[in-house]
Amino acid sequence: MNILVNDESHQFSQPLPLLALLDELALNTAGRALAVNQVIIPRDNWPAHWLADGDEILLFQAIAGG
Repeated sequence: MNILVNDESHQFSQPLPLLALLDELALNTAGRALAVNQVIIPRDNWPAHWLADGDEILLFQAIAGG
């Protein structure tokens, strides 16, 4: 299974949930937002959102505006 994280390819032998991927890659998620295939995934859904082969993940700094 091939997943792109911020344009970097990562190979996994089996499907995994989003939060497990972030833990495995030891990515700092504090103050960050995340999109899978250009769709924002709310932080509360990260543990239950399963990834598929070819998914593209973008982890970026969340910015508040007003």
